[in-house]
Amino acid sequence: MKNKEDIDGINNLLAGKSAQEVIEWFLREFEGKVAFSTSLGAEDQAITQMIAKVDKTADIFTLDTGRLFPETYDLIDLTSKKYDLKVRVMFPDASRVEEMVNEKGINLFYDSIENRKLCCHIRKIEPLKRAFAGLDAWICGLRREQSITRKDLRLVEWDENNGLIKVNPLIEWTETELWDYIKANQIPYNKLHDTGFPSIGCHPCTRAILQGEDVRAGRWWWENPETRECGLHKRG
Repeated sequence: MKNKEDIDGINNLLAGKSAQEVIEWFLREFEGKVAFSTSLGAEDQAITQMIAKVDKTADIFTLDTGRLFPETYDLIDLTSKKYDLKVRVMFPDASRVEEMVNEKGINLFYDSIENRKLCCHIRKIEPLKRAFAGLDAWICGLRREQSITRKDLRLVEWDENNGLIKVNPLIEWTETELWDYIKANQIPYNKLHDTGFPSIGCHPCTRAILQGEDVRAGRWWWENPETRECGLHKRG
């Protein structure tokens, strides 16, 4: 088991390594203690393909909030079959969702940032913590280029909120590099990406973006850019 004190050493060890090499190192060094959290976005699809080349039995999970796009569900099925792997699906606690919706409304997230964060917490954060049980590290598809809230991320970080090592293999990748890789390797992706959705989350909280907008502008678009995170990647 590695901990917070190992972060700098791991970053130094993996400096200059490719995303594939970073993933291979974590799957080997944290065997049975690392998982990949996928939202089925373009970045995550690239990582899934890299993992499948190394270990088809690796722990890959996704969060089904109950409000996803139909295209996202189709992609879970397509990806599982293409790479012959299982995507573990984590659901929110039904009683918690019922209580929240019956108290605050079916589309409570539009009414206030507080409500929106509560919805994200119940539908995402709580099942995420269950998925983390017994792990020492998790892999995710964050890139610095994605938004102002992610510009200071490192390749390997300490996730204080979950007590885990967090690795961002694509942290340095540009949008162009990402899509070149997807096309070169014929990786399946969410068809909403072709219709102006660079970042895809829950259906009611995601819209297509306009030309020139930030790639995360379509997520929780009614809020200020500084608040547009669900809490999955909260630092400190």
